[in-house]
Amino acid sequence: MPGRTNTARFRISRASVPKARDHVRLVLIGWKLGHLGEDAALITSELATNAVTHTARGIGDYFELVLRSRDGILVLEISDSYQWEMPELRKPDPEETSGRGLLLVDALSQAWGVRPRTGAGKTVWVHLAAHRG
Repeated sequence: MPGRTNTARFRISRASVPKARDHVRLVLIGWKLGHLGEDAALITSELATNAVTHTARGIGDYFELVLRSRDGILVLEISDSYQWEMPELRKPDPEETSGRGLLLVDALSQAWGVRPRTGAGKTVWVHLAAHRG
């Protein structure tokens, strides 16, 4: 069975984070992958929040969300134009009020990473097993 792909663009705005989360849930329900909805929505929320926070200091007006379902893997990608800092997994001090998003992404995903985009920016990608178990 060939894979499926869905691409959406969202404005760099805090209001776009819940819109992106809802978009992911709806696409996954349509693809009969609704059981991945909550984890994928939480991951989307973390990555979209990072894109909005950092790209606001960057050069772009949008972030892009791509979902792909192929060979039993759901690939979720968020791309933005913020090119000066690549996200890194770190352990924040207990007193810090932020910096835990990638810990959640790491815990919920099979794999994740980041790659620079051609031109400006980066793409953070996440793999989730599409099958239960």
